[in-house]
Amino acid sequence: MEMIESVTPGIYLGWGPFVIQLGNLIVITMMIVLFVASLLLPFPRARRRK
Repeated sequence: MEMIESVTPGIYLGWGPFVIQLGNLIVITMMIVLFVASLLLPFPRARRRK
């Protein structure tokens, strides 16, 4: 398997000593959104028979 070199180094965002690549920030943000949604959305309840 060959290693493919990236033509562009990527976009990095920095705030003080904190630096993160944009792609990683998007993945982390989506993981947090899904985690919060899983906590807030109700579980489906079983239907009771009468």
